[in-house]
Amino acid sequence: MTDKFQIVGSLLRPEELLKYKTQIEHNDDIQYPFYENYEGYEKCETEAIKQVVAKEIEHNLSVVTDGEFSKSMWHLDFVWGFGGVKRYIADHGYFFRDVDGTSKYETRKDIGLRITDKLSGKNHHFIQLFQQLQDTAGDQQTKLCVPSPSHIFGELSWSDNIGGTDSVYQNKQELKEGLVIAYKEFVEEFAAVGGKILQFDDCLWELFADDNPNSPFTGEHINQDEVQGLATEFIDINNTVIDFGHSLGLKMWTHNCRGNYDSRNMGGGSYVKIANLFLKQLKYDRFFLEWDDDRAGSLEALEVFKDRPETEVVLGLLSSKTSTLDDEARVVRLLDEASKIIDKDRLLLSHQCGFASCDGGNELSEAQQWAKIDQGQKIAKQYWGSTV
Repeated sequence: MTDKFQIVGSLLRPEELLKYKTQIEHNDDIQYPFYENYEGYEKCETEAIKQVVAKEIEHNLSVVTDGEFSKSMWHLDFVWGFGGVKRYIADHGYFFRDVDGTSKYETRKDIGLRITDKLSGKNHHFIQLFQQLQDTAGDQQTKLCVPSPSHIFGELSWSDNIGGTDSVYQNKQELKEGLVIAYKEFVEEFAAVGGKILQFDDCLWELFADDNPNSPFTGEHINQDEVQGLATEFIDINNTVIDFGHSLGLKMWTHNCRGNYDSRNMGGGSYVKIANLFLKQLKYDRFFLEWDDDRAGSLEALEVFKDRPETEVVLGLLSSKTSTLDDEARVVRLLDEASKIIDKDRLLLSHQCGFASCDGGNELSEAQQWAKIDQGQKIAKQYWGSTV
């Protein structure tokens, strides 16, 4: 067995659970966590989580999650669980790149967030879910995945929640302060119930890569000083909460990708262009980084980790977007290349993202998903040997 292969977090949901999730997607007169709105939903979710955790253990995963079966989307359920937030169905969803690389692909529309009161992270439903995961997993190591503070700050600050006559927060500074307080309240409760590993997921770093043709921050008429200032603000927000987590004895991890929805992505942007910002300055203990195709650019971005000997890097060289097994020769070649930059013992292997960042999942079957996980385990064991 090896601990050198890891999953990012999400796994394909079973059909019986998706029946409830589909109903949730199309209704906005309902209240998170929606159990009171749909008879049988909570029982179905709980049973599905028990089954997927058992499957993760069966497939020798050293760190398990609830498969994110409790979520509709990788990030918004967490925000719905804050005090002071109301969910609604927006006029449109997010826009991803379709498989042809140019056409737009619209996501689900239940992405609207309305701040109705000061944000609060107390008594968050995710704490109850995590306690259930602990009980189900027994002695197995567990982690909880939530969106990064900066990602949510970005989404909320670009919405119409700030500065209006009835707005709770009159400017971005007030929003930032309120959001950090809510995150700290949540992190404190997570540590109090025995949580050890908290993973912040983030999809906004590549907006700041000037080789990302899909970013609103690229172009000759953009004020790059303002853009760099926003990047620094994102880093500072995250580091404030990371430092707080560390003060409570938590391991703080992160996962970054360029979007993952129905096997589509949101854009490009190489790590080299943002390495001195997000890779060098964020204080995470472990980075899950997406490197399954050429959009990520050269592995030379890993150079910034040379003077961070305690930091681990999980290379997402495998793809959760495809139904076929990955090119093992490519994976080993890139692991060898990365090992020339930072010590092999500090590297791990994963897929570039989860298999179902949103509940509909990527375009593959559950059997294909587990075959890809088994392949990752096999490659890691062959490359590093048994490590557990």
